[in-house]
Amino acid sequence: MNYTPTKPQGGMGGMDVGMSPEEALSNNIFDYPALEEMDPSLVDGYQLFYEREVPFELRSATSVDNPTEVGALEAVRVKILVKGEPGRLEALRMELSSESNLFFHYIHDMEARGFSTLQESQRLMVDFSDYPTVLLRMLNQCIKEPHIHLAVYVMEPSGEARLDFIQNMEYKFVELLSCRFSASPEDVVRQQVTYRYNVVKARLSLMQARLADVNALVKIKSPSLLLQLQRTPPRMQGQAPSAPSDEGRSGGWRK
Repeated sequence: MNYTPTKPQGGMGGMDVGMSPEEALSNNIFDYPALEEMDPSLVDGYQLFYEREVPFELRSATSVDNPTEVGALEAVRVKILVKGEPGRLEALRMELSSESNLFFHYIHDMEARGFSTLQESQRLMVDFSDYPTVLLRMLNQCIKEPHIHLAVYVMEPSGEARLDFIQNMEYKFVELLSCRFSASPEDVVRQQVTYRYNVVKARLSLMQARLADVNALVKIKSPSLLLQLQRTPPRMQGQAPSAPSDEGRSGGWRK
């Protein structure tokens, strides 16, 4: 099965290409899909093929060949980017990032020539054009069956790292595929952190605008309901709802 990009690189959705995200937000003409297209990963002809959070077992080591025995389980966001036309894959890039550590960013680059070496050393039975789909399936298996399919990520102080896809056969662990990674340069990390901040800022701006619209509608339809909502303290996740009261702490959004 050949790859098919899911998010081709395109136009800027009506936003001026020379306009920064901050300017777009301040002018209230921000187009959220346009910000997604400003993803610094989508450069040099790369298109997004896959993006999900996958449970990784993170291990540290003095070298990638001598990892620690036990690692920490963490959700790592995985991006697979492809370059080329469907059926004619030119290059693949896999990026790893983490919400718990903004400066965690690693890259795995692969081209057809390098894949031939990988194919021979690991006895792979697929062509380079199938490589993105193979990675996609393995990552999804780690999400669906984390006790059977493991993603073990070994990092060393030099910035080199290795991702091992391992299958638990009950009586032994079988390594299915191993990918080499390198820590991203500081300028790349800075671009990624800035982009992720702008995405969160855009989402917050969008939700605030929607909340203002809802408040305006409720104020017209039911002013007493709006007043009750404004007096009710915000409920934390997992907390049971409390009855509204005129006494005690006040919270929530107020106009």
